[in-house]
Amino acid sequence: MQPISSWIRLFLTFVFVGVTSVLWLSVLILLLPFRELRIKLCNCYGKFVGSNVARLLLGCKVVFKDREKINQSKPAIYITNHASALDIFLSMWVCPMGGCGIAKKEIAKIPLFGQLYWLSGHLLIDRSKRDKAIAAMELVANLVRRKKLSIWLWPEGTRSKTGRLLPFKKGFVHLAIATKLPLVPVVMHNTHKAWPKGKGRIYPTQIDIEVLDPIDTARWSVETMDSHIQETMQVFIEKLGDEQQPANEASS
Repeated sequence: MQPISSWIRLFLTFVFVGVTSVLWLSVLILLLPFRELRIKLCNCYGKFVGSNVARLLLGCKVVFKDREKINQSKPAIYITNHASALDIFLSMWVCPMGGCGIAKKEIAKIPLFGQLYWLSGHLLIDRSKRDKAIAAMELVANLVRRKKLSIWLWPEGTRSKTGRLLPFKKGFVHLAIATKLPLVPVVMHNTHKAWPKGKGRIYPTQIDIEVLDPIDTARWSVETMDSHIQETMQVFIEKLGDEQQPANEASS
């Protein structure tokens, strides 16, 4: 019964996301001149859709630890590990009001959901071209400073195939230096078990989400970038279980 149940869950998820995306798209089109409002309205959309997808449609039990810390450091840069497509829905749910997401441009190709993301006012970057990616980050920093928004991103840059933590890219450090916003790590446990990358099956699982204490970035600099990346990765390494440790950590 598990494969049948899994396909039904996925089918209902896609239908639910598709229908709600169409409804929300019509609202966003009317609000094209008001980017900040579009971002916040999509935060509302994310909380409704994300929570229902994770708990009701996919059947996962989601347990939070210190969730109240999400709002204690606003505005901030929120960073989380990325091991499953489920992370997208969980991040939409947990992201605070005024949180602006950053995703790779390929997400815009997803029918309905991609167009919704683009119209939401959140940022898309072209990671294949370094100059364009840096320019996009500068636009994000300017927008965040001007509107006092937060940022939500995945420092690994892509989903892990195995659930193990991947090396962090430099983008989040550039944003921290440009904005001087604190970093708030959000650690997601076991999402790779619930919806493994590359598999069209769902395994209802308990997902634990930890919101950690903010990291002060006021004194960060480009010259010390590598140390900031390693220090931030270490925060995740200390919290993640054995199955999600970086490959080099697991083999040592």
